[in-house]
Amino acid sequence: MAFTPTIAAGSLLFAVIALFLFQPDLNDILGLLERRSGVTTGFTLHNRTSFCMGGEYASNQPGIEVMSGQMYVERLTPEVVHQKLPILMIHGFGMTGNNFLTTPDGRPGWADYFMAQGYEVYLVDQPSRGRSAWQNDLDGKQVILDTLYVEQRFTATQQYGLWPQATLLTQWPGNGSRGDPTFDNFYASMVPSLSSQVETSFKFRAAGALLLDRIGVRDPCILLTHSQSGQFGWILADARPKLVKSIIAIEPIGPPFISAIFPPFYAARPYGLTEIPVSFSPPIIQPEDLEPQAVHSQPNFTCIQQLAPARQLVNLAKVPVLLITSESGYHAVYDGCSVEFLRSAGVSVEHIRLEQFGFHGNGHMMFMEKNSLDIARWVVKPWLQKLR
Repeated sequence: MAFTPTIAAGSLLFAVIALFLFQPDLNDILGLLERRSGVTTGFTLHNRTSFCMGGEYASNQPGIEVMSGQMYVERLTPEVVHQKLPILMIHGFGMTGNNFLTTPDGRPGWADYFMAQGYEVYLVDQPSRGRSAWQNDLDGKQVILDTLYVEQRFTATQQYGLWPQATLLTQWPGNGSRGDPTFDNFYASMVPSLSSQVETSFKFRAAGALLLDRIGVRDPCILLTHSQSGQFGWILADARPKLVKSIIAIEPIGPPFISAIFPPFYAARPYGLTEIPVSFSPPIIQPEDLEPQAVHSQPNFTCIQQLAPARQLVNLAKVPVLLITSESGYHAVYDGCSVEFLRSAGVSVEHIRLEQFGFHGNGHMMFMEKNSLDIARWVVKPWLQKLR
């Protein structure tokens, strides 16, 4: 024990010298410190590779071809993989795969946590977003969320009170407003996204199905979706039901058939929870065949559901779902409608409201908030353990 300080100091000096002389990858430095000195950095040593899936060559002007629709993918493999099923994490609107790596205040994110549990993790940037190339002439218009939008809906909801539960937010690190370092770091990570959810859905299904084909050569994977990408979980499981072991849906986009909470209100997601067709039984020819109708089944909110008896989601019904709702996020108002839609269509859904598990004050960005790793440990991890 008398030699420990000397060893730690020597390792640190060696790491610093290596950093300046050879400029190695940060993970090499972190691993050196952990192995030689026993000092933990809080992040999991892993191998990182990247590649792109999908994409098609197209002409954006006479005589010139470019590629459109490809999706950037990162494969993160911990030193010791002792879980059979990999996890594919799919980010929400305005974000990239980076949001699962590190929280805005610098703590390890969910990707790191699950690598530490022995899972291989895949991260993506949706097509035409972030590191997935956007072709202006081919892919359509992009939009970006402004600071007020982000404050009102995600990070400082308690200051605006746009829905009944909004005032309960306490878990966002910092005050959630422009000028706060954590907010500024979070907002700086946001990127433009395609304005058309239909176009985004078709592009993601094409590239995502190819990615599942590649991952599924060995084993099926677990999909972890958030917000806008919730519909991509349903779409991919419909396209490749044998390659999806389970879906963990973090406040997936909803409710069925309509927009909600924020005016103007309009018809949305004509196939219930998706913008593009999925497989129903009996089959449908057009979305109107689902015969949406108002159902007063949730407190203080009118759901729109299929006319009973509901048509069944024949492929998605093969995939168990964990749907997680926060205490203070706007999904607390209507996620119950989404659960009803799925269950009536034959999908096995376990619905967890965080406050019922003792997690109070969380919002729509629960995987970035102060107790994010507790949620991963006590809510998500037990579900994964049941899938073995």
